[in-house]
Amino acid sequence: MEENIASLASAIGGRVKQERQARHWTLDQLAEAAGVSRRMLINVEQATMNPSVGTLLRISAALGVGLPDLVQSPEPKGVKVTRKGEGALLWSSAAGGRGVLVAGTEPPEVMELWDWTLGPGDQHASEPHTPGTKELLQVLQGTVTVVAAEQTVVLETGDSLSFPGDVAHSYGNNGPDAARFSLAVFERGVGSAHREANNA
Repeated sequence: MEENIASLASAIGGRVKQERQARHWTLDQLAEAAGVSRRMLINVEQATMNPSVGTLLRISAALGVGLPDLVQSPEPKGVKVTRKGEGALLWSSAAGGRGVLVAGTEPPEVMELWDWTLGPGDQHASEPHTPGTKELLQVLQGTVTVVAAEQTVVLETGDSLSFPGDVAHSYGNNGPDAARFSLAVFERGVGSAHREANNA
């Protein structure tokens, strides 16, 4: 598993550097656009750390690419299969929680499909995504508490929820057993602001 994490960190670092250099941006320019420190970007590009999902989202938004583009190898268009165990593990916890990005589409209409497990007591807070982002969640096992748009909703196995992803939100497991849910995230127009600026 540590080899997979190191391999993913290396792939992410390479993609961030490739996308940054393709835009002829310095580390400082990307850091400012993404709202992260220069040191953080150096650590990401050199794969010396495993960045948080929030950091990756800020970097991908600044570059005008979807999160799946940063964590998946570029492949020819068409059918892409992600076999069991091959998704990008982007969050984990001491209680056994895991956030795995299992599939995604390319900009400008980016759709992400996640497989989440929350161990007992796990909480995962997410910063607001780009304006207009929508999220869909279905609980596959256990009980999940979602806080979004100042509402708290407790979901049981089989329950579903749709909510805006462009507000601060969180997922939690207050129960004694592991909880698992599938999450789809839709971001419209990823990279369109960068394309418009380049065309101006």
